[in-house]
Amino acid sequence: MRSKESETATMKKYNIAVEATLDVIGGKWKTVILCHLTHGKKRTCDFRQLMPNITQKMLTQQLRELEQDGIVNRISYNQVPPKVEYELTDYGKSLQSILTSLCEWGDRHLEKTYGNRFEALEESVLNPR
Repeated sequence: MRSKESETATMKKYNIAVEATLDVIGGKWKTVILCHLTHGKKRTCDFRQLMPNITQKMLTQQLRELEQDGIVNRISYNQVPPKVEYELTDYGKSLQSILTSLCEWGDRHLEKTYGNRFEALEESVLNPR
């Protein structure tokens, strides 16, 4: 997590608290990563399978930022070949109800927009390997 000293030196001001939330979990990929982590630990290869449109560079960047913000733990195992897993911290788990609500709203939105939400979901989501 970022230190209080560095935060104080560059403290950002917000107009509404949700801006602070979006600073941490906003963007195209972070919320998706977090939703996948609510189902348990994931390796990089798991994310690449679940999120085929994200580049390796972007995935690494997003995971590092979530780790710096204290939302995600990076677990590195001392073995050959190297093994790294990611999991939600206790602080990250506090986002679970928000993430569940976003997923449920997305389901309702897809039903409303497309009639059948499964028509709008990627094949890799419907038939995971």
